[in-house]
Amino acid sequence: MNHSAAPLSAFDLAAIVTVAAAVLGWVNYHVLRLPNVIGLTVMGAAVSVLLLISNAIAPGLAMDDWVADMLVRMNFSDTLLEGMLSFLLFAGALHVDLGALRREWLPVLLLSTIGVVLSTVLVGLALYGFVMLLGMGLPMIWCFVFGALIAPTDPVSVLGIMKQMKVPPLLQATVTGESLFNDGVGIVVFTILLGAAVSGADFSVAEGARLFAIEAGGGILVGLIAGTAAFYAMRSMDDYPIEVLISLAVVMGGYALCTRLHISGPLAMAVAGLLIGNQGTLHAMSDTTRDYLIKFWEVIDELLNSALFLLIGLEVIAIVPAWNQLWVGMAAIPIALLARAIAVRASLLAVRLRRGTNQPAARRVLIWGGLRGGISIALVLTLPAGPIRDLLLAATFAAVLFSVLVQRATLGPLIDKAKDEMNAMQAAAPHDDGR
Repeated sequence: MNHSAAPLSAFDLAAIVTVAAAVLGWVNYHVLRLPNVIGLTVMGAAVSVLLLISNAIAPGLAMDDWVADMLVRMNFSDTLLEGMLSFLLFAGALHVDLGALRREWLPVLLLSTIGVVLSTVLVGLALYGFVMLLGMGLPMIWCFVFGALIAPTDPVSVLGIMKQMKVPPLLQATVTGESLFNDGVGIVVFTILLGAAVSGADFSVAEGARLFAIEAGGGILVGLIAGTAAFYAMRSMDDYPIEVLISLAVVMGGYALCTRLHISGPLAMAVAGLLIGNQGTLHAMSDTTRDYLIKFWEVIDELLNSALFLLIGLEVIAIVPAWNQLWVGMAAIPIALLARAIAVRASLLAVRLRRGTNQPAARRVLIWGGLRGGISIALVLTLPAGPIRDLLLAATFAAVLFSVLVQRATLGPLIDKAKDEMNAMQAAAPHDDGR
């Protein structure tokens, strides 16, 4: 009997990823000594490349086919967008200071709405111009689809580095707040544009705005209701296992409800996490419950982060770009960075801030800290199979790998330099005020 042909169950797939993440995490800790996210992404990509080389040398092994088949069975898009993302966003939102976020509500709102839309448009136009120069003839609507999937910053990457660095509270609130909300906005914009691209219908700004209001507004409303219900339920008791279970119910039940109602689950999780992480921990929990709940979600966050970035590295096996796709991938990196810079500057032009978010040092952190990650990859993998998907897949992977391996690796020193500049300006401020 050939047992190797037995299909892998969902538990088998989860076990393989968990064991691989644990083993490679151990190797990274003792050998590479890179930040965990970068180390796992690098090793996952290295494994993919080695498998492709082994297949070229010994085609009979077909190990790359086995791994590729495993990733197809796992369905990265569904695994992230309909599973992991809800836990990661909720866990991240628990640590955001709602008071600081309230003070920075205007830049967060502008960056996560106008910034995302403007970046989508700029990336789409730039990509369309570039592929025209190459004579590839990619329809403009698909260029805007790419703009939408690459526009939002990845909250998993951003929140991870914000937790490690002692960033000034108001700047941290702006960066983390934007990352929590702009992915929800980006997913909504992507869904609307993808519907127009697949159907071939003319895109209507009015209809797009109506759908956006329903999906985004519905997600925020569900988050408020779920977070408030959890708050009162937790305040009525002092039993940490049940209260942790209530937080799990909010994440799983709330996200499932949003999926059924076709409204934004990411926005719902961000809002619910903010409520429970601030009002809930202050007024509805004992010290013991607060300690258990925060530590529980920190463990969930670390476990899923490790699995996610390992999968990002392994997904490299899904693309073997042709030369024209490789050029588009290389062009996607500066296009995404330039669009991010323009979107940040334009969004903050409307904000006359006195507290530092609009200082040059802070803007550099916002621009370079616009990290792309699993969300962009999950979205591009939902595109219908064909040459357009292959092209956008290469562009997305190039932008994401650059973001994880270069931007994230250099963001720490940039933040340190920005803190020094901001502290110096703050120290000089009293002398300026006394003129």
